Amino acid sequence: MKNRKDYQSIEFNFEGGVDGMSEKMLTDHLALYDGYVKKSNEIQTKTDQADKSSANQSYSEFGELKRQETFSVNGMKLHELYFSQIDGDGEPKGIFKEMIEKDFGSVEEWKAEMVATGVASRGWAVCAYDFKDDRLHIYGQDAHNIGAVWGCAPLVALDVYEHAYFIDYGKTRGEYIEAFFKNLNWDFVSKMIEKWGIDKMHRGSE
Repeated sequence: MKNRKDYQSIEFNFEGGVDGMSEKMLTDHLALYDGYVKKSNEIQTKTDQADKSSANQSYSEFGELKRQETFSVNGMKLHELYFSQIDGDGEPKGIFKEMIEKDFGSVEEWKAEMVATGVASRGWAVCAYDFKDDRLHIYGQDAHNIGAVWGCAPLVALDVYEHAYFIDYGKTRGEYIEAFFKNLNWDFVSKMIEKWGIDKMHRGSE
């Protein structure tokens, strides 16, 4: 691929852990994220070199690379969003709070759907702004590349794979989800909303 550059891991510092999430659990989780970055680069390099003339829907090296590329790249990007937003105080505020109240009625209703989606999903619960109907949605993903919806800006990514919580919580996923919300950085989410230009759309619809 012309002009392709390797992805670089983002450095996150969770020394001492955060409220309800130990340093060990987060450090082990970060190592998994680094693996997705490296694997994304490896897959894309191999895709450049693969024999494209042998592509086949049943099996081919090129086909398998393309199938696993979306798993690795989405895994990288979702984890970057996840780790970027768990250094806050969990206090609802800003334009994200305003949008939730407009689209869900209250923060409590929004959180209830996020929690239920996190319990029901095998991989992720993602709150995203959907440009199709100009509102927030909560989508469940059974894998990094299963359940993602095109035309959306992901704003909150809750990782519910077992690796995200088993070290600290064992099978008690619900307690881990509560810890996630205690640390959610609402200011970061609002900055993402501004980055995507969604704040202008939200205010224009009022």
